[in-house]
Amino acid sequence: MPLVSRTRTERLVNLVICLLSTRRFLTAAQIAATVPGYEHDPADPRDHEAFQRKFERDKAELRELGVPLETGTASIFDQEPGYRIAQREYALPDILLEPDEAAAVGIAARLWQHAGLAAAASSGLAKLRAAGVEVDPQATLGVEPVVTVDPAFGPLTTAARQRRAVTFKYRTPEGDEPNTRRLEPWGVVCWRGRWYVVGHDRDRDAARCFRLSRIVGDVKATGRPDAFAPPEDADLISHVARSSGPIARNGRALVTVRPGRAAGLRRMARESVPVADGDQLTIAYGDVDWLASRIAGYGPDVRADGPPELRDAVIQHLKELVARHELVTP
Repeated sequence: MPLVSRTRTERLVNLVICLLSTRRFLTAAQIAATVPGYEHDPADPRDHEAFQRKFERDKAELRELGVPLETGTASIFDQEPGYRIAQREYALPDILLEPDEAAAVGIAARLWQHAGLAAAASSGLAKLRAAGVEVDPQATLGVEPVVTVDPAFGPLTTAARQRRAVTFKYRTPEGDEPNTRRLEPWGVVCWRGRWYVVGHDRDRDAARCFRLSRIVGDVKATGRPDAFAPPEDADLISHVARSSGPIARNGRALVTVRPGRAAGLRRMARESVPVADGDQLTIAYGDVDWLASRIAGYGPDVRADGPPELRDAVIQHLKELVARHELVTP
């Protein structure tokens, strides 16, 4: 998707979040001061006219999409009309999903939270509160970040969208010291529970993929945007699959799960034995971090009994989750 289209989409999503988050009408000036993408100088006639044209196009597009955008005033003393979204008309009726459909929606929602939209949305709501506008906290459930992916995810997806080269330190499993890599990122994909960036390695003059969890330190953008064009036929998932190769599942994990819980882990188990507090599963694994992240995701319903490397990895994942929640808690 072109950068301009992505930018407009992000602006529209942030506009919807803003107008859903308050019951009062917001003027165009309040929206411009709140929603990322509408920044301009009101004192500059040309700049202000450009904002008005952009805002009119966005309103028309939302209405074409079926968003119930209302126009009105907060009181009889207001001279300028304001805007809001009728929450009752905007809300969908109850939708019944199959378990696999619900899981897919959940995964997509979690990914969307990390794609840079949540931070902008939360910032916009903070501006509304600072301006004295009453915000409905229930209207934005699901758009504030709850967990996060690897720190490199945001900078790399931004660089890929902007077609901008990056540099970063990368540690391979065989090496102790990280090496500097220079990459033209084509995109970020998930493969077997891990995030990878795929692109053109400038030093090796070839396509390469890098696992985000092995990136050390910050990802730094270099050069100008639109500095390269990814191959039109690039299949990022296939490239990662070829580079990763088959995983040898030589490890054996013992995991205790509560009755009726952790269906995903149960499907992976080679053996299940009833115990006092649930069922103890035997799971073959090849990547201890991947299995630890799955176990940590089930919270108190699952306990890693062994081996010690798995217990330590689960504890580390839980500590990181706690730290990340503390960072986003107001």
